[in-house]
Amino acid sequence: MNCYKFSALLLALFFLNACSSNATKDGTDDVLVEERNGASTSGVSGRGVDGSDLGAEASVIVGENGYGGNQFDPSNPLSNRVIYFDYDSASVRQQDQAIVEAHAAYLGKNPNLTVRLEGHTDERGSREYNLALGERRALSIRQLLMLQGASAQQFRVASFGEERPAVDGSDESAWSQNRRVEIIYIGR
Repeated sequence: MNCYKFSALLLALFFLNACSSNATKDGTDDVLVEERNGASTSGVSGRGVDGSDLGAEASVIVGENGYGGNQFDPSNPLSNRVIYFDYDSASVRQQDQAIVEAHAAYLGKNPNLTVRLEGHTDERGSREYNLALGERRALSIRQLLMLQGASAQQFRVASFGEERPAVDGSDESAWSQNRRVEIIYIGR
């Protein structure tokens, strides 16, 4: 009799679990891992630790004149706000060092600015692995920026893993553009 009740309970739990869903309204599974001042947490659909919508923060991006020059001038390193990575790596490539240095100098001179570093990966690897890799990439950029003059309070670190590709595709050209950290200036 006890075996029968136990089996029925397990079967009911199995069916309840099968009925659950993690999908958001638009059918995507956006997962965000965010770290703020050393504390890691998870959320869904671009929500921050405090429940705020990270998309809403983007509306307070520093204005055109906030960059101390023309932010759209390709010769201005601050106009480059995407750092690309090699496959399965969180090390900043040599050709991207100048971009990181320029942002570090700018953040050092403007301690009132906050930056969100969003780590991304290509589609290869498990979802969990890619979230962790995206976070490692963003944390490596944060570490370099802090070593060159920015303060820890200026950063929010988020990982989207493979969930928000810059380019659709399953070839090296697409993958190389999806392995990135985006530097997004936001208000306090």
